[in-house]
Amino acid sequence: MKRRKFIQRSAAASTLVGLGGLGLQSCAQNKTRHITILHTNDVHSHIDAFPSDHSRFANLGGLARRATLVEQIRKENPNTLLFDAGDIFQGTPYFNFYGGELEFKLMSMLKYDAATIGNHDFDNGLDGLAAQMPHASFEMLSANYDFKDTLMEGQVKPFKTFLVDGVKIGVYGLGIELAGLVHKKLYGETRYQDPYGVAQDTERHLKEVERCDLIVCLSHIGYAYAKGVNLPHDLELAKHTSFTDLIIGGHTHTFLDKPTEVENRAGKTILVNQVGCYGLRLGRIDFYLGSETASIGVSLAV
Repeated sequence: MKRRKFIQRSAAASTLVGLGGLGLQSCAQNKTRHITILHTNDVHSHIDAFPSDHSRFANLGGLARRATLVEQIRKENPNTLLFDAGDIFQGTPYFNFYGGELEFKLMSMLKYDAATIGNHDFDNGLDGLAAQMPHASFEMLSANYDFKDTLMEGQVKPFKTFLVDGVKIGVYGLGIELAGLVHKKLYGETRYQDPYGVAQDTERHLKEVERCDLIVCLSHIGYAYAKGVNLPHDLELAKHTSFTDLIIGGHTHTFLDKPTEVENRAGKTILVNQVGCYGLRLGRIDFYLGSETASIGVSLAV
């Protein structure tokens, strides 16, 4: 399997200085901890590889290839997490026929750890999404969608923590405003909250209460928009945060060859990454937590 690697070495020591919980001093006293984070976004029900006669993506993508790549990386580093940043549904007849069941079952087989909800994940309505939740063995995360008094109440958490090789990792999700983008009858009484304020509250909880060493946001609000379009987006979100170390984005189908570095409110570097769409690429971020903390971002063509 051919794959192109785009590697960006980030001078990200400042990103993780002063982490809570385990802390860098504890890491340094023992060993450097290597955490690998893999991610996808906007797969849109693309389970098969593109056909050989496709004008842009001939023979690219496909869940089987992604599974092979994920398995190889997990063998290289067992301390690996796999996430998705939304729009799992809609785009091929698989969704039309099975309503998302196949997508969730296959993601569960790949052992995804968590995902956030994209606007197209509402395309069969709240009842359609709720009906598929039993097929997802991974956690669905959204901190700024309030599902109270809907069929999705209790099925989505604002965040989840993972303990990997002694490193506590907090992960939270954010979704785009649905009004004007999704028909009201599809999302019903779901209430949208400002992602910037919610992100600040959630990351502070993960840092100060949960004592997380590493904080990741799964965002489906978009990487950036054209001048004059006043919508929340990941580059601005990064500037509003203080404790988040990595934003994994979706929605705008933005192909980044390397993560974007943004200075946050605390004057530290935060990484923003997105890997396009349709499962054509698998994002990879490696964090090395120790006395010399650094990160490496990689975009792998599937």
